Amino acid sequence: MGLLALKRLMSKQQREREREHRRHKVQGRNKSITSRSKATKDGRRLRNPLPNLPEEIWYHIHSLMPMEDSARTACVSRTFLRSWRHHPYLILSNRTLGLKQNASGKGDVWAFTTKIDQILKNHSAAGVKTLELDVFECRDLNACYLSDWLQIAITPKIESLTLELPSKYEEEYNFPCSLLFGGNGNLIRHLHLTYCAFRPKIGIGCLRSLTKLHLSHVHISEEELVCLLSNSLALLQLELNRCSEIICLEIPCVQQLSCLTVSGCSMLQMIDSKAPNLSTFNFTGDNLVQFSLESLRVKNLDMACLEEINFLNYSITKLPYMVPNLEALTLSSYNEMVNTPTIAARFHHLNYLEIYLDAGLFPEYDFLSLGSFLGASPVLETFILRCDPVLEDFGDASNMRQLPKHKYESLKDVMIYGFCSAKSMVELTCHILENAISLESITLDTVNDWEDEENLGRCSVAPACKSAECCYLEADVILEANKGLMAIQKYIAAKVPSTVQLDVRGPCSRCHSLEPM
Repeated sequence: MGLLALKRLMSKQQREREREHRRHKVQGRNKSITSRSKATKDGRRLRNPLPNLPEEIWYHIHSLMPMEDSARTACVSRTFLRSWRHHPYLILSNRTLGLKQNASGKGDVWAFTTKIDQILKNHSAAGVKTLELDVFECRDLNACYLSDWLQIAITPKIESLTLELPSKYEEEYNFPCSLLFGGNGNLIRHLHLTYCAFRPKIGIGCLRSLTKLHLSHVHISEEELVCLLSNSLALLQLELNRCSEIICLEIPCVQQLSCLTVSGCSMLQMIDSKAPNLSTFNFTGDNLVQFSLESLRVKNLDMACLEEINFLNYSITKLPYMVPNLEALTLSSYNEMVNTPTIAARFHHLNYLEIYLDAGLFPEYDFLSLGSFLGASPVLETFILRCDPVLEDFGDASNMRQLPKHKYESLKDVMIYGFCSAKSMVELTCHILENAISLESITLDTVNDWEDEENLGRCSVAPACKSAECCYLEADVILEANKGLMAIQKYIAAKVPSTVQLDVRGPCSRCHSLEPM
């Protein structure tokens, strides 16, 4: 966008010079446009192609350019070189520096460090607002370089810092927290650290402007984190990923905190949040932990428990009381061994429900019991079910079960990814069609492809993707997907009301054909 504006400005200046030249020629004046040229050291005169603008304007124009474009223009003139050295946003990685990996998967450490050294030293006078330093692929990088680079980059002007380190640094590198004090951290709004130890000094305030904190594979104690959060009064988002030292996560009364994400913290046993305005909570772990939330404002909840048994059972019996004002709920269960019970509690405000169920491990699971969630959500508008394939014969079609009649007055959109020919799956679909009186569309996809919800990547239906290949599917998965298509045609299609749009999707006919196998 910035490069286009620069081209337009230069083109406009060129047109104005041409018009002035023609006017002078008609009037018989003996003046030349070359009066705007500059004399070089050897006496030759060259036309200056750049408009005469203050340096501050050039700095602003270059700040609107992508970093790579701004760096390339530095070769054009000294004006552009000075503008490049004032570029406030630096994204430094092998890709942005144009470096390639060798056959062993390692980059040229000498070239990498030399380029970053030069760039940061040239920008030291002007200061950097945003630094994204990705050295994840430079596994042989000496840690002393990192400290030197951070010493240059972390100034009172910096607003965003992202540091992506090699995984071995998790046990070897201590982030120099002292650089953030003394005024250097006062403007930082975004801090993202990976694979290091982060030990902010207890009792010293810093990062008062911080709005987003993301720590991944970072060693930080509970006391250090509480102290940091207590002084980060502007914090809006907190994300902790695989921070293994935390056992009890205490969130103090941070008034602005609205989004909390916790994933893979292996030692975590309890989350105690006193943030009064927390509205979005995302949790992923092996097992459930104890939760104590200021729950009245939590409206969006996403939970995945990889080893918890009967997580859906827990969710429908506990969550209506723990988070009564939920509007969007996403649940992922990998060990569901009992059917979902029917309860009296309600999700009174829930309008979006998404469930991922790895039912392939327990094919006896009754999909029809998921109707309990629908019955417990009187204002639900969107229901999405994702499941891995269940290799099961349909059984006797004459003995189709039905749940008690329950009108779902608000349900409008239903999507089932990984639809299979299991009898309980067909029963659930028919139950929805018979009771969702406001239903507008239903999507039945016999392939659970997370990256292809809109069917754009399957080359048999997307002409632009004819040269690509779809994701690999096992032969038994393709067979079950085709059985699912036959079940839809035989038992479901005729029950879809004329007012409801039915979208049926199956495997790619080119990439997922059983004939070559």
